[in-house]
Amino acid sequence: MGKGRYAKIIGTGSFLPERVVTNKDLEARIATTDEWIYSRTGIRERRIVAADEKTSDLAERASCAAIEMAGIDPQLIDLIVVATTTPDQVFPSVACLLQDRLGIHGGGPAFDVQAVCAGFVYAMDIANRYVQTGGCQYALVVGAETFSRIIDWTDRETCVLFGDGAGAVLLHAAEAPGVISTHLHADGRYHELLSVPSGVSVNYEQVLRGEAYAQMQGSEVFKFAVKCMGDVVDETLTVNGIVKSSIDWLVPHQANIRIIAAMARKLDMTMDKVVVTVDRHGNTSAASIPLALDEAVRDGRIRTGQTLIMEGFGGGFTWGSVLVKM
Repeated sequence: MGKGRYAKIIGTGSFLPERVVTNKDLEARIATTDEWIYSRTGIRERRIVAADEKTSDLAERASCAAIEMAGIDPQLIDLIVVATTTPDQVFPSVACLLQDRLGIHGGGPAFDVQAVCAGFVYAMDIANRYVQTGGCQYALVVGAETFSRIIDWTDRETCVLFGDGAGAVLLHAAEAPGVISTHLHADGRYHELLSVPSGVSVNYEQVLRGEAYAQMQGSEVFKFAVKCMGDVVDETLTVNGIVKSSIDWLVPHQANIRIIAAMARKLDMTMDKVVVTVDRHGNTSAASIPLALDEAVRDGRIRTGQTLIMEGFGGGFTWGSVLVKM
């Protein structure tokens, strides 16, 4: 890696919708209990968008917070990558809509990445490569979701898990280490275990009826997630020749507290070194990692000079990690 070609995080931001839906609220709608949900997932509540809120709205609010923290002119941003599974519309991309919302008209590339809950680590990998190769100087990377719109709120296997939100990071080309390495994987053999089995070319009538819902075989997904995320932790450490004790923080995808705890054990970490927001946010898919990162940066837990691993696992299956020095 050449001099001046590290992608350094210089700003983080996040945004959550105002509406809170607690487990108690769900008790009134489906056959479940707060104890059943919390004991299996670690979730107490989640945020849900209002009827007139769009993914691009959440992305804009999170991005503005990251830009404000970085203290830069938005016109300097010459790459925007948005990770989302729930775009406002088929096209244009949320990234292009966001670029316009931010008043950035320099002609730099803007596009979406779809890797579901691993989307943010995929987007970070892409932006990091742009910075490393001189393709951009300032990259805005966003994870934003209105996942509640693809949830069947009568299905207790899925509706208790997900929420809405957005998180963003601003990367800048720097000489000091920032993103150290990224590791991405996918295995499409398991696509049926976690999917929305409808779209423009498949089961389109479900889309027309407003019934394009996520479906999941929970126990199978759980087993694969634990194995794949454990493997990518090993890969990250081995490739970089570092020991577990050199990692200051784990910032994992917030899907399930049991998976998060398993990753902490993998790193020989106590849970006080793991950023956990799943209890208050639920699973916000591509938004979960940057939401958790921003919270820990702003409350002072994550500080300059510390090393952290971000990792995610999503439908596809897709999974990956990002090793970062702040």
